[in-house]
Amino acid sequence: MAIASVQAVTSLDPPELAPYRTMRMQADHWRQRIFVAEGEKVVRRLLESPLGVVSVLVPEKWFQLLEPLIAAHASAICVFTAEKKLLEQLTGFSMYQGLLAVGRIPPPVSVTGAWATAPSPRLFAAVDALSSAENIGALVRNCVAFGVQALLVGETSSHPYLRRAVRSSMGTVFQLPVIETADLAGSLRELRAAGVHCVAAHPHTNGRTLTQARLDHDACLVFGSEGYGLSPAVLAACDDAVAVPMPPAVDSLNVASAAAVFLYEANRQRGKM
Repeated sequence: MAIASVQAVTSLDPPELAPYRTMRMQADHWRQRIFVAEGEKVVRRLLESPLGVVSVLVPEKWFQLLEPLIAAHASAICVFTAEKKLLEQLTGFSMYQGLLAVGRIPPPVSVTGAWATAPSPRLFAAVDALSSAENIGALVRNCVAFGVQALLVGETSSHPYLRRAVRSSMGTVFQLPVIETADLAGSLRELRAAGVHCVAAHPHTNGRTLTQARLDHDACLVFGSEGYGLSPAVLAACDDAVAVPMPPAVDSLNVASAAAVFLYEANRQRGKM
């Protein structure tokens, strides 16, 4: 696919740049099913992915470096070049590289579709009521690192394609199928009916710890909010609830840190560690 156009810009006023001007208005972007990628590594990973790319906004020197990737992408991409100082007006802070791009959020996959395409033993993850985009981005990075095949995002959670989540994931979200569910508890029951063992990360388990959970067969690990953990409905939809053993002075880990521990244990039980 050829590059659609290349245009040098000296202001942020052209209508084609509206997604960059409104990059903090994440609800509007969500309705349009678009997101903003920031930084060289994230933009490069977006261009290397099969996701749709609308445009890139970069300093001229970076366009020259990225031109082969842009030209080879399946999308017809509009290229805008600008001075780095102009780009910093968008982010509100000094950008070391000054690279931005607008991508298209991929269509969500279904529970049955993810189940059918994932090799056995399956490893899914789910999030309930995560409010921090940075935390969900870090959790996504851990999911990709430890071979999670799909992420269920509950109706009360921030989405992994929010701008700050994409940045925190370092673009690894482009590799992770996302199941957007309006009823996380119901989706977990659907997985259980298909034979998936749903295990909740929950600090109050009467001494039941992570190593006691069965994670060597089809499993879905379920992570709750930073402050309140899992909702009662989601917790009740799980087969098991376990915790990482810690001293009494520490009540819980950050959700991304807990996810890394849980996913490592799942891989260990499967002989991958």
